[in-house]
Amino acid sequence: MKLSMPRFDQAAVLVVGDVMLDRYWHGATNRISPEAPVPVVKVEQIEDRPGGAANVALNVAALGAPAWLVGVTGQDEAADSLAERLHAVGVDARFQRIASQPTIVKLRVMSRHQQLLRLDFEEPFRTDEAALLAEVSTLLDKSKVLVLSDYGKGALKNHQALIQAARARNIPVLADPKGKDFSIYRGASLITPNLGEFEAVVGGCSDEAELVAKGLKLLAELELGALLVTRGEHGMTLLRQGFPALHLPARAREVFDVTGAGDTVISTLASALAAGEELPQAVALANLAAGIVVGKLGTASISAPELRRAVQREQGVGRGVMTLDQLLTALEDARAHGEKVVFTNGCFDILHAGHVAYLEQARALGDRLIVAVNDDASVARLKGPGRPINSVDRRMAVLAGLGAVDWVISFAEATPESLLEKIRPDVLVKGGDYGLDQVVGAEIVIRQGGEVRVLGLVENSSTTGIVEKIRRQQ
Repeated sequence: MKLSMPRFDQAAVLVVGDVMLDRYWHGATNRISPEAPVPVVKVEQIEDRPGGAANVALNVAALGAPAWLVGVTGQDEAADSLAERLHAVGVDARFQRIASQPTIVKLRVMSRHQQLLRLDFEEPFRTDEAALLAEVSTLLDKSKVLVLSDYGKGALKNHQALIQAARARNIPVLADPKGKDFSIYRGASLITPNLGEFEAVVGGCSDEAELVAKGLKLLAELELGALLVTRGEHGMTLLRQGFPALHLPARAREVFDVTGAGDTVISTLASALAAGEELPQAVALANLAAGIVVGKLGTASISAPELRRAVQREQGVGRGVMTLDQLLTALEDARAHGEKVVFTNGCFDILHAGHVAYLEQARALGDRLIVAVNDDASVARLKGPGRPINSVDRRMAVLAGLGAVDWVISFAEATPESLLEKIRPDVLVKGGDYGLDQVVGAEIVIRQGGEVRVLGLVENSSTTGIVEKIRRQQ
């Protein structure tokens, strides 16, 4: 399956559900209490993170998508902490604050990256359903996807009213379900139970065939658009009526903490769909995102650059020979990481010591080096009959094998000016005795805020000289 990085900046997502604060007390454990056989933790750091539906909204914002959040909290310090942290990452949070009830807080005591104890502070909320629906209805007009993040804590009581409000506007509804009654999600575009939640509703599944059969039956009964069952180390399974089951393997290299993994799945899925991705591609992106987040400690999110790099690894476009589309994706990631991009170009017909030294000098001017190579027809026009000696695919393969070179791309025009307009390098490098005003493309790079450098060449090293020497010895 071909994956690409969606444009999340216009992918507005509305999250509605049970918000909570994940609070962490970190400290060293060096002794056992004299009062009871329990470790004593000297608390040295207190950390607050948005949890539940708030973590879903946080994940949406971390991908660069506009995020709204509607939920219920108390009128207390925990709600203030939640609001502050969500606002800091760009989430527009609309809390229904109930003074007589506490904000849900999950307190975890941590030592040496291990969880020793969890304490929950919560009561089921007495949500004002009409007020919540009114708030959601207002925000739906700005949104492309609605997410129901249900933890069974009481914020969501009128599921059907919310689903119907979204469907009336042709807005997809994604639900992360809770409990044994999935009928409350009837008519949703997609629900994302984990395997345990799914089997609690449909019964145990001895193999994938039984899981698929029971899943398709549930789809029909509840009039769902799709069903995504997350299956831990076995990956995830997407079911749709009229389509073969899509089984995706787990992508985690190392599982450190599964806290919030379901939040990452549904947030990535919702953001990708809001950005216009087809459902199978959106699910594959969510699977990649889940593989990243379970390698982190505690309730965590992934950023757009992290996901982009995972997509590049998936497509095999980390380094080497690239198409223009692949290169532009790689460049977007490089710039997101603050990397300086260097560009040079040439025929590189027979690679020699002068080329290697020159490319190493060019690479030293930045963090990434792009080498643009003239295709065979343009080399013939520049160098005359009998050139190139090596075809463009062979020339690019050799260049891609050099440690100094990150990306190689070919071009057919007489000059690389069209490429320079699209690539916008930070540094344009040319070798030889050129003045800056003689370097092709210099004006383009300087206009875009870059610089132009001319590097010397190694003496007595040239492809033309090598070719003439070979001809003389024949």
